[in-house]
Amino acid sequence: MDEGVRHGIDKIKKVRDSLHRRAKIYSELGRMDDRGTARALGALQRAPAPGKKITKIGFIFLLSPDPFTTPLGIPMIIAGKYLEKVYNGATIKDVGQETKNFFSDYSHLKDKIN
Repeated sequence: MDEGVRHGIDKIKKVRDSLHRRAKIYSELGRMDDRGTARALGALQRAPAPGKKITKIGFIFLLSPDPFTTPLGIPMIIAGKYLEKVYNGATIKDVGQETKNFFSDYSHLKDKIN
């Protein structure tokens, strides 16, 4: 039993070290003075949501009084809903929140073990 707990703690320590290394790399990338890097980091801060936009346009087509736009609206709504499920619109803020939740769970586990 004691060996299993130690093994679990070692795994958690490895994950923590990996997260620290990753955070250090990301902070070093932020210091780079390159337009491409700045653009990529900007995209991580405000992730586009193509699925929601296509769904909104589909609803506009569906509700417009013109009879020719209704058949176009239904496939656009379906495609938008599919893209919402498939496309990952995570931002840096989301990653930070998940990291905070992970370390909170880690500290609770550590407190329970001790």
